[in-house]
Amino acid sequence: MPNTTITIQLNGEARPCPAGLALPELLDQLGYRPQLVVVEFNGVILPRQLWPQQVVVESDVLEVVTIVGGGS
Repeated sequence: MPNTTITIQLNGEARPCPAGLALPELLDQLGYRPQLVVVEFNGVILPRQLWPQQVVVESDVLEVVTIVGGGS
């Protein structure tokens, strides 16, 4: 299979990424720690248990929010 690149929207910016990646693989490739983020996928907060079967395709829109722990 040729090395195909797709373009997604990530936090409001167009980002190229390899085609055929499942969501956890994409997050890892983009430098996110999947256990520390919440993902809105095409306008819907995607439950974590669905991530492995969610393949990212051309023009998908992702908002990735990092969970910050701590406080006083």
